[in-house]
Amino acid sequence: MSKKRAALKNAPDGSTRRDVFQYANSLLLPALFGGAGAAMATGPLKPGRDIYRSIGVEPVINCRGTFTIIGASVELPEVRAAMEAAAQQFVQLDELAEAVGRRLAELTGAEWGMVSAGCAAGLKHVTAACVAGGNPEKLLRVPDLAGLDKTEVVAPRSARSVYDHAVRNIGVKMITVDTIEELEAALSPRTAMIYLSAGGSGPLALENVARLAKPRGIPILVDAAAEVLTIPNVHLQRGATVVAYSGGKAICGPQCAGLLLGRKDLLMSAWQASSPHHGPGRDNKVGREETLGMLAAVEAWVKRDHEAEWKKWLSHLDTIDKRLSQIDGIQTAVHEPAGLSNKSPMLSISWDPAKLHVTGEEIAEEVARTKPRIALGAGPMRRRGAGPEPEANKTSINITAWMMQPGDDKVVADRLFEVLSRNRAPKPEPHPPAANLSGRWDVEVTYFSSKSHHTLTLEQNGNHLQGSHQGDFSVRDVYGTIEGDQIKLQSTDAKPGDVITFTFAGTYAGDGFSGPVYMGEYLNAKFMAKRRPFRAGSGKIMIPGGPPLAN
Repeated sequence: MSKKRAALKNAPDGSTRRDVFQYANSLLLPALFGGAGAAMATGPLKPGRDIYRSIGVEPVINCRGTFTIIGASVELPEVRAAMEAAAQQFVQLDELAEAVGRRLAELTGAEWGMVSAGCAAGLKHVTAACVAGGNPEKLLRVPDLAGLDKTEVVAPRSARSVYDHAVRNIGVKMITVDTIEELEAALSPRTAMIYLSAGGSGPLALENVARLAKPRGIPILVDAAAEVLTIPNVHLQRGATVVAYSGGKAICGPQCAGLLLGRKDLLMSAWQASSPHHGPGRDNKVGREETLGMLAAVEAWVKRDHEAEWKKWLSHLDTIDKRLSQIDGIQTAVHEPAGLSNKSPMLSISWDPAKLHVTGEEIAEEVARTKPRIALGAGPMRRRGAGPEPEANKTSINITAWMMQPGDDKVVADRLFEVLSRNRAPKPEPHPPAANLSGRWDVEVTYFSSKSHHTLTLEQNGNHLQGSHQGDFSVRDVYGTIEGDQIKLQSTDAKPGDVITFTFAGTYAGDGFSGPVYMGEYLNAKFMAKRRPFRAGSGKIMIPGGPPLAN
């Protein structure tokens, strides 16, 4: 294993918060509905190791990392102790924020610190601070920014992701740029701030952006949610005004806390824009328990033996690697990222799906739905640093180590050995299609509390389908298959800051097909598709010889 580890030790990280989100759409994480615990009986809550099972929810072994959807990280014992102690007394929250801000500054070397209700809430509060500047008359107008002078936020396209909803919640106009020249042209007296994702490089790297922003007095907010905390802070050193972290990821603080570090005057305005103060941030409440829990996490961070933790994580992967390397056709490799985001060693397990007759996605789906439930990454094998194209004839799963708990490595090793060493027959040829779906289809989509009318325009070639999907606001490409009466279609609506994937799983019957729609993090819906008849006339068409003489 040491040779493989050495070969990949200096491979590029590439695991920014944005990258992880984009890749997550291709990974199979346990879903809210239909998971292994869906059929369990609900009973009275029983605190202890089986607290989740007591109410019918099966826990998950976390081999994915600090994903919020599966609970992110496990709070440190120091954090839990601080939160328990904080819950026993009352305190004036402005006084608490002042003391914690000062202590965070001492610990991190930043000018000031603030605890928010998660990283996203911190992004929202800093944006409000840049718009209102601490003026409550302006603050209380948010998100109606009519009459305010600072109403725009500039961001590189590479920084745009679903997380900038927190910025947009203030009502600002987002201006997306692709080059440093476009950035300079976009800066104006209306610019409230510049928003960047940590880890950016090239012409729009933080240092280059800061050279334009600083003379103009424009703040720079850096979203470093999934990064490890650096002391002194590298982003502040490179020119950021404020940097935002998730408290419940690498720092292992409260899951519902965030950490803001940077310029004191701006963070005081951000605190003014957050709960307990009324206004647009009142809905982002951070309690005294989370505030001191977050401070305890930073106190612990500066004392933690990070090298020993890294060795422990590698030992987890070593246990799994040794077990799975016994399977014929399995290749393994350990990647040790050099970057700051999602900084954890990862074990990649790859094989030829034509030989084992199973894909990484299918393995991930199986272990996510059956006990013991395991959340792990999956997808086509990609060469490190070789771009987005998959490696030929390779599929893979990957194990991220840093959130694994004691004993998880043995459980995961045994479970993956069982599913990967199982003899499987080659996949049969697809059944011939039960119908020709070429044409236009009227689709009624039923959500939790509303309905929409969409249109599918399909072309069929044997078992394969392609065409377009017209939703409520846009038209996007759709592709899929029909095998017998089973239809699978998928479309993705992607734009700066948002991605929505519709996966239709339908059964053909009569003159239409219907079934569930899977929308990833936006949960599920139902659909019914009926063929739309063509109503065009059948008469002759005359080509005019010139402009009309009358309308």
